[in-house]
Amino acid sequence: MTDRDDHLRDRYREDPGYSAGPPTERIPRVVVPPSQPPSAPLPYPPLPAPTPPRPVKPKPTRGWRRAVHTATFGLVNPGPSRQEQRQAAMAAMVAAPLRGHYKIGVLGKGGVGKTTVAASVGCVLAELRRGDRVVAVDADTAFGRLGSRIDPRAGGSYWELAKNKNLQSFAEVLTRMGSNSSGLFVLAGENGSRRGILDPAIYREATMRLDRHFTISIVDCGSTMDAPVTQEAMRDMDALIVVSSPWPDGASAAAQTLEWLAAHGKLGLLQRSVIVLNDSDGHSDKRTRGVLADQFRSRRQAVVEVPFDPGLRPGGVINNTAAMSAATRDAFIEVAAVLSHFFATMPQRGPETR
Repeated sequence: MTDRDDHLRDRYREDPGYSAGPPTERIPRVVVPPSQPPSAPLPYPPLPAPTPPRPVKPKPTRGWRRAVHTATFGLVNPGPSRQEQRQAAMAAMVAAPLRGHYKIGVLGKGGVGKTTVAASVGCVLAELRRGDRVVAVDADTAFGRLGSRIDPRAGGSYWELAKNKNLQSFAEVLTRMGSNSSGLFVLAGENGSRRGILDPAIYREATMRLDRHFTISIVDCGSTMDAPVTQEAMRDMDALIVVSSPWPDGASAAAQTLEWLAAHGKLGLLQRSVIVLNDSDGHSDKRTRGVLADQFRSRRQAVVEVPFDPGLRPGGVINNTAAMSAATRDAFIEVAAVLSHFFATMPQRGPETR
């Protein structure tokens, strides 16, 4: 090694970055940015919308459609007929929620099945409106048979309800009433040998107590419009059932009832009246019945035809709708649906404006 080499070596040794080892690659300086909050994790891709379940076709409840569904263990479901769908819609209308308390009057001359209609419609309302209490009230001054048609064990109780100021709770009121398996309660009349004659004051006091506990009251009125108790009952009616036989004389009496309502300024009640052509003996003529129905409809009245049903024999107990024929039950559901429509569309008013 020459003197020149020694000189260069000594010079590089004086350099702080000099290394006597083999040359190495210089590591670049890493600049660390200021600390930042960790970024949120990336979201998962959106899940596909769930497939809506296939609508289940309702099962038929009667006729050949039900027979096919039963015979094939449900593999073949022809679905309900249009009539079944219509009945289901009316039953849903009857069961729809209501606000307030409503009273239905039942009018008709003797022998047309007025009490039978009152009890039957009451059973339908009680069965389809399980969340409400429904009561039938005998307001016939001749002491009709409404109590014996619904609950033969029901004792007369007008005077007890009216005079006993200690009857406040529903349980206490119930001890003076009757009921049937439909859940329909009844306030029966009393025969003349037990107590005095029912008058408007006794009727008003007793029904005021019922109003605290019942959503719907069905009042079986007397056969004459000018009876004092009927007049009192009409003061706070919300709707009427006018029962007629399916013959011209019965229809004429029903028409007179409608004319009475118009003449006495009860136009709202007239509009909320339904005519029931009740075949109580099975002898009605279909053509005549149709003509009478058309005549009432031409006056813009709701009309329902109730067919003859041997299960609703005169004087028999009406315990529920199970003993009725399908056609009869459908007809009474239609009556109840018409009334429910009246209630849903009428304004909330006090008794004095009804």
